[in-house]
Amino acid sequence: MASLLYISVRPERAAADAEYASFRRGLGVAELDRLDLLTAPLDPAAVTGHRGIVIGGSPLNVTDPAPTAEQRRVESDLERIAAAAIDGGTAALFTCYGIGVVTRMLGGIVTVDHPESASAVTIRATEAARQDPIFGPSGPELHVFTAHKESAAQTPPTAELLAEGDACPVQAYRVGTHLYATQFHPEPSPADFAERMTFYRTKGYFDANAFDAVQQRVLAETVTEGEALLARFAATFASP
Repeated sequence: MASLLYISVRPERAAADAEYASFRRGLGVAELDRLDLLTAPLDPAAVTGHRGIVIGGSPLNVTDPAPTAEQRRVESDLERIAAAAIDGGTAALFTCYGIGVVTRMLGGIVTVDHPESASAVTIRATEAARQDPIFGPSGPELHVFTAHKESAAQTPPTAELLAEGDACPVQAYRVGTHLYATQFHPEPSPADFAERMTFYRTKGYFDANAFDAVQQRVLAETVTEGEALLARFAATFASP
């Protein structure tokens, strides 16, 4: 068993495979275990048996008006991972869809008022981030990829804001010492993100009629700080 686990919540298998590869590269590990919550429920041993867990994104949204029984089960499983991380039983990094699940779990509000189309944006680290082992070395600004329809309306209770943006106020926060949540995607390179766009061309994350232009803008970006965050997550939590 590897010390780190990747949790997939993407229905598109090829997109999940690519996301897994992106996380493994960013974390800088030779081995990364994998669990797809859309095909198998969470095994508690998978949480306690790993020192760190990274949770990928998804086209699902916690604000969906009529979630399926499968989505409700997936969100319940994600909440169990978050609870374990808050208790210090493992470390967890939730991304995109996952920050909505954690925000709601903490009693916060998830809103559709701050969407961001598929693009690279510059976000600002807070004062709290400067003292954080994962975010601190990034400096005052991070250039990262975003694509989402919902977000936290504000930092939820018990969480500490680590990064903020103009279009989306809550870009990252920490709960305790072992739970991190980001609205942005830390794992994709420009090539990764451009490829991911092909799976979600008609899902409302960008103008489908401008696909080629949006993809070329993505490919022209220099985005590396997300991978650096992942490498520090692995360095901080993967080793005894």
